[in-house]
Amino acid sequence: MVRVPNLTRADALSAVRNPLAFIAERWTPTSRTVRRAALSALVMAVVIVVTGGAVRLTGSGLGCPTWPKCTDDSLTATSAMGFHGAIEFGNRMLTYVLCAAVGWAIIAARSQKPWRRSLTRLGWAQFWIVMSNAILGGVVVLVGLNPYTVAAHFLLSTALITVAALLWQRTREGDAAARPLVGKSVQQLVWFLVTAAVLLIAVGTVVTGAGPHAGDSSEVARMAVSWENVTKLHAVLAWIVVTLTFALWFVLKAVDAPVGPLRRTRDLFLILLSQGVIGYVQYFTDLPEALVALHMLGSCLVWIGVVRVLLALRERPEVVADLPGPATQSALTRA
Repeated sequence: MVRVPNLTRADALSAVRNPLAFIAERWTPTSRTVRRAALSALVMAVVIVVTGGAVRLTGSGLGCPTWPKCTDDSLTATSAMGFHGAIEFGNRMLTYVLCAAVGWAIIAARSQKPWRRSLTRLGWAQFWIVMSNAILGGVVVLVGLNPYTVAAHFLLSTALITVAALLWQRTREGDAAARPLVGKSVQQLVWFLVTAAVLLIAVGTVVTGAGPHAGDSSEVARMAVSWENVTKLHAVLAWIVVTLTFALWFVLKAVDAPVGPLRRTRDLFLILLSQGVIGYVQYFTDLPEALVALHMLGSCLVWIGVVRVLLALRERPEVVADLPGPATQSALTRA
């Protein structure tokens, strides 16, 4: 059994002053552990979106009618609040699980040897997005589920997913300068795809804000737009994204692109087809809650797929330290 060293007063002071550096001095995670930590943060970012959707779809958005406490007199949900209080409070508690996952990603990135500052920064970016979204979630409750604040809440969650996906990808790359794997025209096509996907998600929040699932059984304001018209616009944007994805796959095949971008584009195309089927079925079946929740999960997966396609267009090899050549070594020997 390995003996655990005694914690001295100097160690305690060091841990208080800079706990991350203190941990990094005593623990070196493997690259696989760092990747798993980054993936856990990404998975929890998706989970919190889906469970947030469950809160809305069960009409539990005001199950805890105030914030940060659940009621004016209780920090937690009480038995008198019933099912809706338990659902809303449970979703709030999942925020702590998300914080734990992000914290693990930060600690793992900081403790990796050699230390890659870019990974730590991405981890901290996730932390501040989570904190901002927690405050915004409180505002959503305090303003009675105003649909515009709900839409902003979802878009900020999408930003969290973006940074988490970027961190996950960066843990599997080096820190050398990015080298493009495709030409400028293909890169431009992908940026058109990214723009269309951003519009698709943004309009999707309007569909939700104008639709029948207000998030609570009481009278909740909806966005003053035609739900039918904005849903049709959402469908048009979805077809544009599908068309751009298919065109990208065709172009990548034509230019004999590396296998990475091809696989990512194929995966995105399959996700889009599945999401489209779910979208049309839920539209023609009067938006059943289970399908709406599945559609929200699909929205997260579509965006992750788009981000992965964008990141697959370049590679970042490991940084190789410059070694002295023969001439330099001879000069050093003579010196």
